[in-house]
Amino acid sequence: MTGRSYSGLFVSEGTSDEPLAERIEWLFLCQDVHVNLSRPDFSRLPKVAKDVASRVSAGLKLAGGPVDLIVVHRDADNAGRHAREQEIQAAVRTLRGTAELVPVIPVRMTEAWLLLDEAAIRQVAGNPRGRMRLGLPKPHEAESISDPKDRLRTCLLTAADETGRRREAVAKRFNQHRRQLLERLDPTGAVARLDSWCRLVADVDDVVKRWRSVGP
Repeated sequence: MTGRSYSGLFVSEGTSDEPLAERIEWLFLCQDVHVNLSRPDFSRLPKVAKDVASRVSAGLKLAGGPVDLIVVHRDADNAGRHAREQEIQAAVRTLRGTAELVPVIPVRMTEAWLLLDEAAIRQVAGNPRGRMRLGLPKPHEAESISDPKDRLRTCLLTAADETGRRREAVAKRFNQHRRQLLERLDPTGAVARLDSWCRLVADVDDVVKRWRSVGP
């Protein structure tokens, strides 16, 4: 045990990504390290720019001061993981103080992490016993999909197996369904076979080692 808990800040691309914070807290807890990641409510401040530095700065303000850990979620998109990692590091370099930094960079998008759990997709779509083929990717294919968001949207509609206005209603609930899938994301499931998830786990491991090296 580390003998203490750590404070943290989680800054995501959007509010629907906030459930990722709980998954990251779980990764730390697996190593007997308690991290409490605050999720800033930017609506409490005047308009906050969308760049990483502005959001982290505003998040620290809302958190009430320095934290032990800053976690920044940013999709790789077409830029790639390395470019996003450099972008995040440069953005928070002058803001982080002594805080550790963990970038969360799904490749290419967070939706790629959600395309591997057929049961969860069917459940969220409201048709858990459906038999329509969803065309889900295998784990080694997920990070190569050009538009995982569109693929997930299609899979949810197929899983719902609705027509007409009911199908339109399902389509309009995409953001809600996406958030529910993040809440159900199993860190020990198929996502654990993706390179971007493994990198996240490795970064968490490195932070824990550094914390333990200096003691409680």
